[in-house]
Amino acid sequence: MTELDQLLASGREAFARRDWTAAERDLREASGLAPLPAGDLEALADSAWWLGDIAASLANSEELYRRLAESGDRAGAAMTAIELSLRWGTRGDLALASGWLSRARRTLLGLETLPAYGYLQYLEATMTMDFKGDPGPATDAAAALEDLSRTCSDPALACFSRVLAGLALVRAGDVETGFRHLDEAMLPVLAGEVPAEWSGDIYCTVTHLCHALGDYARMRAWTDALQRWTAGMSGTFVYAQVTRVHELQLLSTEGSWAEVLREIGPLSEALAGAHGWMAGAGFCELADILRLRGDWAGAGSAYARARRAGVDPQPGEALLLLASGRHTEALGLLGRSMGEGTALDKARLLLPATEAALAAGQRALAEAYCAELEHSATRYASPGFLAWAAHARARVLLAAGRHADALEPLETAIRIYRHQHARYSIAAVHELLAACRHGLGQQGAAAADRATALAIYRGLGAQPDVRRLDDPLPGGLTARETEVLALVSRGASNRDVAAALVLSEKTVGRHLANIFAKIGVASRTAAADWARDNHVA
Repeated sequence: MTELDQLLASGREAFARRDWTAAERDLREASGLAPLPAGDLEALADSAWWLGDIAASLANSEELYRRLAESGDRAGAAMTAIELSLRWGTRGDLALASGWLSRARRTLLGLETLPAYGYLQYLEATMTMDFKGDPGPATDAAAALEDLSRTCSDPALACFSRVLAGLALVRAGDVETGFRHLDEAMLPVLAGEVPAEWSGDIYCTVTHLCHALGDYARMRAWTDALQRWTAGMSGTFVYAQVTRVHELQLLSTEGSWAEVLREIGPLSEALAGAHGWMAGAGFCELADILRLRGDWAGAGSAYARARRAGVDPQPGEALLLLASGRHTEALGLLGRSMGEGTALDKARLLLPATEAALAAGQRALAEAYCAELEHSATRYASPGFLAWAAHARARVLLAAGRHADALEPLETAIRIYRHQHARYSIAAVHELLAACRHGLGQQGAAAADRATALAIYRGLGAQPDVRRLDDPLPGGLTARETEVLALVSRGASNRDVAAALVLSEKTVGRHLANIFAKIGVASRTAAADWARDNHVA
């Protein structure tokens, strides 16, 4: 047996057992001795893909396409073009992904009964749904794929049909029925009847959907399934890294920030050239933790890195601006992102947009955002949406001084957050409950909620929140009284203060009376002098 034959035999054996490292090494060495047969060239491209050597994978796949097209193998060339579209799209280059998909469609003209045409329909429908949010084409494609799967006896096409039907139903608002379709779609995946690369893409698509819905319990189930699916693969299998990003997202929600910080940055860097949108998601997770811990420079850099990976880093980037008092800029960023995304994308931004609008004194806009979020929560009924809507409504009610009305939505939000193990959100609602109960005169309960929030913030290392709750305010003033006094000391009238803090003038007058009594002054001028002496800015 010649050296070439030995390398081809060992490379083929390694590829069959999914030892991507050995397969790539042997087939690459063989390619240096003679042009590889088409099947071996495809195996070399696939092995490089799983190892994360995306440049080599794409170059070999493009060479395979040219060779198949020149030989007249239209079906093989079309399937290669479709796989190139999937890989470019996964990497994050949507223009090239679309270009290869168009080439595949032209190649398949007149060959619409081939299985490759079903892969084309599936990929086109998912891309349309992702970018336009319209479930209609996916529903039509699901029916066509069901018919084609029976004609071709291809279980992957039946799986794609169920996936498209499920995704379309979820986006249309029928979440439970949609996930029943998605659960059914996993049967051929688990049976090994769907090519591995397409199986991994399906897992990631559905797990990402769970995250977008804020349905962390369902996301845990799908992440566990993805982890089991990758367990028997090579340690270099790219989807093992993707699975870990999803696991770290869940750990971040649960408050294991130290563990997440140790891994998420290097992992996102490793994925940046192979799986752009998962790398971007990882950088966003890193930035969110850094922002909440008070490392604003580090957070800004990580959000910028997410943007370079092709992911819009909202709402985190806007919340970073909000934390530094740049309310109008934060609202602008959120507004642009909401205008560009689908209904599901937008829902995730509406609670931060409500908070930003309240901070900017735009009470009517805050009400509009809150109402829209409540509409989405009713439509989708996902745990995340329901919690965010209740949280937003409570913020709007508290800003209006309606403490009694805010209590019920706060209790709804914290109940869902507890079930979801959303630790930072639990602390944030406890802080709002403290303000609510203080306004109702329930000082003991308010103190308990404040202490609970402070303990959680400390455990997380959320230093800006710790400082806000832990640092005693001068003169025994409340946080709201300090805000009122700071504005008055700069010459603001009661009307100006009311507009800035979204309060009534009557409420501002009551706050001033309390301030004067606490600090022992009888005039605005004396209060302003006291504020300067006590560094109330």
